Parts: sequence; structure tokens; C-alpha cells
Amino acid sequence: MLVQKRKDGGDHGEKEVIQVRVSTGSKWHDISIGATSTFGELKMLLSLVTGLEPREQRLLFKGKEREDSDHLHMVGVKNTDKVLLLEDPAIKERKLRALRNQVLGTPCHTIKV
Repeated sequence: MLVQKRKDGGDHGEKEVIQVRVSTGSKWHDISIGATSTFGELKMLLSLVTGLEPREQRLLFKGKEREDSDHLHMVGVKNTDKVLLLEDPAIKERKLRALRNQVLGTPCHTIKV
């Protein structure tokens, strides 16, 4: 049987809050979140800060992309650890294509009557 030792003798209903430093490449965001939260929950918080929808985000910790269902504490995320946020390249390409079509307009079509 596996038994996990508690670090403190405090209230067992209280969640430990950790500070995670998220890099977007050019900016850093310090996010406070529960240690037992999931990467999906972290993405939801990051969407408020970055403007990127959770489905547009890819989070990497220790060089590996993490699934939305992975819990922070289970993969070893601790207080003041760093996580890398990347925009999903496929979605980024779609956004650029849509923006290009808006700027350039839709292609001309000749209609014969």
C-alpha cells in the first residue's frame, strides 16, 4: 500500500497555492494557482491574461507538452517553477490566413449572366 506523507499539520481542506511563472517568449506572467490544479485550469487563467483561448495554447513543462487533464503537482510543478506557453501553430496559421483575407479582400470572381 502506498501512503503519501503530508508536509504540514495544517487544515487538510486548505489547498496549497503556488506561483507559476509562465513565459510567452517575450513576456513573463506570474500566476497564482492551486498546486493540485490541472494544466487545463492554468490555460483558462492564462486566457484572461494573454487573450489566447485555451484551445490555442500549448503548455510545456520540463521540455514536454502537457495535456489539459495533467495535474500540476503530479508532473512535479512546484512554487516558482517555469512553464512555457506557445500558441498552437495550426491555429496561428488559420488566424493569419483569415487576417490576410480581410486585409486583401476576397479573391475576385467573374460572374457571367
